[in-house]
Amino acid sequence: MKKAPLLAMLLLMAPVLSGCQTSATNEFGFDVQLSESAFAEIEALGLETPIHGRLFVIVSRNDEREPRLQTGVSGVPFWGVDVADVTPGDVIRVSSGDAAVRGYPFESLTDLPAGSYHVQALLSVYTTFERADGHTVSMHLNSGAGQDQWEAPGNAVSGVVPLDVDPASGRTHALVLDRVIPPRHPVPTGGTLQQGNPPDTERVKYVKIRSELLSAFWGRDMYIGANVLLPEGYGESSVRYPVMYMQGHFPGDRAPLGFTEEGQATGRGRGLTGFWLSDESPKVIAVTIRDANPYYDTSYSVNSENIGPYGDAITEELVPHLESQFRIIAEPWARVVAGGSTGGWEAIAMQVFQPDFWGGAWGWCPDPVDFNYHQIVNVYEDENAYFAAGEWHRVERPNARAFDGNVRSTVRQENHMELATGSRSRSGGQWAIWEAVFGPVGENGYPRPIWDPVSGVIDKETAAWWRSHFDINHHLQTNWETLAGKLDGKLHVATGDMDSYYLDNAVYLLDEFLNGKAQPRIDVDIQYGRRKPHCWTGYSPVNPGEDMTTAEFVRIAADHMARHAPGGAEMGWYRR
Repeated sequence: MKKAPLLAMLLLMAPVLSGCQTSATNEFGFDVQLSESAFAEIEALGLETPIHGRLFVIVSRNDEREPRLQTGVSGVPFWGVDVADVTPGDVIRVSSGDAAVRGYPFESLTDLPAGSYHVQALLSVYTTFERADGHTVSMHLNSGAGQDQWEAPGNAVSGVVPLDVDPASGRTHALVLDRVIPPRHPVPTGGTLQQGNPPDTERVKYVKIRSELLSAFWGRDMYIGANVLLPEGYGESSVRYPVMYMQGHFPGDRAPLGFTEEGQATGRGRGLTGFWLSDESPKVIAVTIRDANPYYDTSYSVNSENIGPYGDAITEELVPHLESQFRIIAEPWARVVAGGSTGGWEAIAMQVFQPDFWGGAWGWCPDPVDFNYHQIVNVYEDENAYFAAGEWHRVERPNARAFDGNVRSTVRQENHMELATGSRSRSGGQWAIWEAVFGPVGENGYPRPIWDPVSGVIDKETAAWWRSHFDINHHLQTNWETLAGKLDGKLHVATGDMDSYYLDNAVYLLDEFLNGKAQPRIDVDIQYGRRKPHCWTGYSPVNPGEDMTTAEFVRIAADHMARHAPGGAEMGWYRR
């Protein structure tokens, strides 16, 4: 990062004069300034100033959407650089001569082909945390949008400027950050951006609490929340209800299960709203958790060295709070967890690591449950995550595929995209959160990388740490004598055999143990969908060959809880 003086008049006229300045060092790039008004808005939202964070410049050949909304592993080019102590009047130069600037898919600004582009700058605002482990880190505190830095409230953006650029020209172009992304919902007086502030509806209630455990770990007030979908008739009865905890990515203001007050659910949730409101639906409560954190849009619902005690915050703070605020049956048999992808891993992990607290788990297309297949990388035996090497050739490892096998991206590409989005595992992306959850803290206070982010060379010491702490299949095999009886009939897994991210491979290894080598054997349900991609949830129990609907799953979960209810349990909620 470099700060450079620039005449105030030129800055005010940046959209007009962009591209008209020749750098004294003949370095192509962009001079970016934060306006007084944007700085004041950031302060008013309670975010830290002077600003530490990451500055981005994004370019696109089309203006159908803002460039910041076109990023991704197959998206438009962008470059990022860490910045510190930014105030109005500072000009930050993002240039081809700065080794700290990292881009994707072009690493250097000089790699951008000359041409006409729509250009935008974005400043992701970080917060300083003085953690209980003695480390001080600077990270993007969730501000109500999960951990999507491109859309996070409180981040500053420039207008979209059409520019003719040529990296060979040595020119710099001026951009002004003059707009702050607003909160989706108003922040109440004395409130916080964290986890958002959705308003209650007739059937969906939004809860947010300050977590003592997380606040102690992060060294500042930290919040966790829940979206609570109440059954039809809740307000007219005195019945207590079991709960389905639906795990996954940050739900924002969306209702659990795809329920909509207007009854216009789509996709898997189609038909759910009508079923939920009908007399035939089991009367249960459904909950999604808002646990976005400085690394990702969900915590993975476990305790980890880098993210903190989110597992305990959920079971010791959030769930008891919900059970005190709503008529909930506060018993393990009446709590089940389910989810897909990230939520699939969370559901399985919650049941396996806390078997006495939860009464059943459905993990669909789960993230890697065995690190012999971390997607398609064997972190224990492979030498490099990005390439499979022979004597004379190297072949890139695929990251994503279509159901017919066509490769859409590689592991190297997505990791390099995340590296450009955030240094030190601060991308808010998938590979970064895996390092934060599964791995130890590094000497610098950030996650110790499982592999070199540039070259892909795997760190075997870190891989061994992953195995002993968060390899679910390894944990089951190591602790089977204790866990077998507690998990009997409680694990349900489904994956497509053409999972888009190769996640089926780890499920096969889990299946080989649970339904093969495990002694004693227990009742475990594992399904595979022929040619089904990510995220397949299993077959319909009543329509052979068709995929399970959300309404059908509500019935499955309710039947499971009813079967496991002890004699004398309250059953006024159950419909069959």
